[in-house]
Amino acid sequence: MRAYLATLLVLAGCTPTLDWREARPEGSAARLWFPCRPASHARTVRLGGDQVEMAMYSCASGGTVYALSFADIKDPAKVGAAVDDLSVAVQSHFQQVESAASQPAAVTGMTHGRATTWRLAGRLRDGRPMQERTVLFSHGTRVYQATMLGASLDAQAQEMFFDAIQVGP
Repeated sequence: MRAYLATLLVLAGCTPTLDWREARPEGSAARLWFPCRPASHARTVRLGGDQVEMAMYSCASGGTVYALSFADIKDPAKVGAAVDDLSVAVQSHFQQVESAASQPAAVTGMTHGRATTWRLAGRLRDGRPMQERTVLFSHGTRVYQATMLGASLDAQAQEMFFDAIQVGP
């Protein structure tokens, strides 16, 4: 664990415009690092066939939005469907998707085998070019979406943000 934290600190030193800090969003059972102070929001969404409240912690720094969204599906049998619904929603940010690729992902503490990393590039509804990287995963009956969205995504910032995500006690 000490070596991991030392690596995070070294990476943080490589991105001086970002002020990395550990966050433990309330109600999420997640720990991760944000490069700015996240604000929280919530909205009702349809996941796994039910209406659920989805919380989001997000901030923007250096032209990139960093976010963690999560919802408690409550029914273990609907977790896979909820992750699938999030996969469909990921692509809805773009008016025009120019490239989209997904691959299996692993997050420390995840409890469901359907974790996925999405990498997309395209144009938003206003025509601006945008890149997105999203990781979808679950822990128990909670589903999560960790996202970076910006005109270009810094490789070191991606490593810092996504590699630090952990869920569980």
